[in-house]
Amino acid sequence: MAALCRSVRAFNINNAFAALNKPASLMTRCRGLQTSSASLRAHDSDDEDRGKGWFSRLRKTAQPEQSHSMALSSKETVYEIQFHAVKPEYMEEYINQFSTFQQLMKEKDTGAELVGSFTVEIGDQDEAVHLWSYSGGYPVLNKANTIYRTDADFLEFRKKRNMMLRSRRNQILLAFSFWPPIQPREPSHIYELRTYTLKPGTMYEWGNCWIKGLQYRKTDRNEPVAGLFSQIGEQYTVHHIWAYKDLQTRKETREAAWNRPGWDECVSYTVPLIRHMKSRILIPTPFSPLQ
Repeated sequence: MAALCRSVRAFNINNAFAALNKPASLMTRCRGLQTSSASLRAHDSDDEDRGKGWFSRLRKTAQPEQSHSMALSSKETVYEIQFHAVKPEYMEEYINQFSTFQQLMKEKDTGAELVGSFTVEIGDQDEAVHLWSYSGGYPVLNKANTIYRTDADFLEFRKKRNMMLRSRRNQILLAFSFWPPIQPREPSHIYELRTYTLKPGTMYEWGNCWIKGLQYRKTDRNEPVAGLFSQIGEQYTVHHIWAYKDLQTRKETREAAWNRPGWDECVSYTVPLIRHMKSRILIPTPFSPLQ
């Protein structure tokens, strides 16, 4: 073994001296390596500008000097989204009871306003989704919750409702300032609720990209309904709501977006920010302001 090691070292040393006897060739190769390294650095720089550099520039130049929620939205209005998993045999009764409940919320001056009320057509079956707004922010939300917890009519409603449910959950949300305001819609539409769970710390990148992305998705049919992000509940959650005439219109609208310059970039930049995503197709209840 020792003899073998000495032979290898001798071979390497002899090759090194042989290379030194060819200075022109060695210098040429060194210059070639330097040129290749410079080219690689330039190529890497171009790649960064086209790819990773977008996120790098965004983080360096676009981060606000305030909280992301304040930079992306106003807290003058907060929203609540409710997900109710209904026992199948109670769905019709549940809808009737909820119609009475939302009317009581108006009559008792809670400050809560029903924005949209739906049942899930495609997604988690036997699920109801309700979206409420509280103009005036958290003080109005607190007032509504106090009335809801203490008023005798609401106590009776909850007893009946809870018997009809398998589970329920909610989130408190803010609206992205660059989305159009939520407005009531005349019949008839289906609605798509697209829910994205983002990686922590990426909400601002998401907002910056969708400022442009929303422009790429605009058509004369006015599909965008709401863009919301969570404040209390499951964090780093984004909800986009879109309105379509039917599923075929949804298909055609989404396919047409890929023919508009910039939409593909919006998708490629936002996909790496997503941990999980979910889509539901919703049907408005008879009393929903969004029809």
